[in-house]
Amino acid sequence: MAHTLEVYLAKNLIFHSDGKWLHPLLELDKFLSNKEYDQSKLLVKDKIVGRAAALILVCLGIQNVKAGILSKPGMDVLKKYRVNYKYKEIVDRIQCRTEEMLKNEFDPNTAYKLINKLASSANKG
Repeated sequence: MAHTLEVYLAKNLIFHSDGKWLHPLLELDKFLSNKEYDQSKLLVKDKIVGRAAALILVCLGIQNVKAGILSKPGMDVLKKYRVNYKYKEIVDRIQCRTEEMLKNEFDPNTAYKLINKLASSANKG
């Protein structure tokens, strides 16, 4: 994988990002809002998927995920929402404050709003 996040339709790369934290997924949301893709048919390849990323992916309607590293809390979310997933490495948790903040959150919309708020305040600061 050449980028932090890659999105495929069939075998065609339609989006990629090299951003940090959860910004690539927020960028993907903006990208998808201007396109007419069936999100359930997309494959998202992400280097690291923790609980926060998994909740965003569910919120975006993504049904196919390949993770380089997947946290167990992220896997719990993907399982709960019946997202097809594969990973190279499973870890107990991602060392990220967002993973800790969302440790008991299972509602994708609530999580997305919180993450968007954090991203907006980080961009202002």
